[in-house]
This record gives sequence, C-alpha cells and structure tokens, in this order.
Amino acid sequence: MPEHGRARSLIEAHLYLDLVVSGGSAQASVSESPDGWLVRAGGVEVLVPYEAERTAKRSGVTFGAGVSELLDAGQWVLVGATYASRALEGGLFFAADPSPDPERFRAVVADWSFAADAVAEALKFLPEGAGELPREAFWTEMGTAARDAEPGRFTRVKLESDLAFYRQSLADFRRLHTENA
Repeated sequence: MPEHGRARSLIEAHLYLDLVVSGGSAQASVSESPDGWLVRAGGVEVLVPYEAERTAKRSGVTFGAGVSELLDAGQWVLVGATYASRALEGGLFFAADPSPDPERFRAVVADWSFAADAVAEALKFLPEGAGELPREAFWTEMGTAARDAEPGRFTRVKLESDLAFYRQSLADFRRLHTENA
C-alpha cells in the first residue's frame, strides 16, 4: 500500500483521507506499527508517529504541531469554511429547537472549533510579514484551484478575520446556549 506521508495527529490523518479517498476515512482502518499508527483507506496509507500524536495532545492542537505535509494551505481554508458552514447550520437548528440536546450542542461546538483550527493551520504557511500565502503553500489540485478562483481568501487580513469570526462565533454559541445543552 503506498504511503502518502506523515500526519501530525490521528485527526489530521482521517481528515486527509476524507479529502483524497472516495468514501473517506469512514472506511479507514488503524493499526499499530513500530513507528506509529498506520491509517489506511482506499489504497492510501498515512503514518502517524506516536510522538506526533502525543505532542498534539499535550499541546492541545487538534491537527498537530508544526506545518502539515499532507494538506496544503488552500485545503485548510476550504476545510475551515466547510466546518463553519456546518456550525452555522447546526447552530440555527439548535437555537430553533427549544428542547436541550447535549449531543447537538457538542456537534456545533466541535464544528466551530474545527473551523477555527483549520484556518489556524492555513496561517502556519504564512511567512512572517507576508500579506498573503505564497504559491508554494499550494501543492494540491484542490488547494491551487481554490487560490486561483478566489485569491482574496488567502491574504493575511482575510485569514485572520475568518479566524477571529470563527472563534467569536464559538464563544457566542457557548455563551448563548450553554444552559440549553
């Protein structure tokens, strides 16, 4: 089975498989090897070194420490927008339903958290002082197509604005709905 790279966390490995394999990580298997966990789906294998997963958990970073080798900056921005869209929709349905549902509350919180974390991942590709993500931060067809279609989404100002919006939306949702969870 071909290895496609190293993930910085099990969550990043599953996200990567969701993006590149038809059927995604729902069909993924995880096994242990001497070097780490092997996450496999659809003929794709990703190694998650044990130490990388421990570091992610210790530091509280969802997708892992350092810069991703698997997902490019464009993919991270798209992932962030997808989770934000899910959070907006889930939040509207949660607010419209008067009966408390802790599971739905947790799902909206997770979606806002993942949206913010994904944009933070894209920002890791931004060189200090740069106003926009460099071309070399886009190596996938998906990421490059996103950049070419909407280059304004990949500026420092836009990314920082999106990150602040996602974090504020998470805080607002928690503040407004914690008693209903």
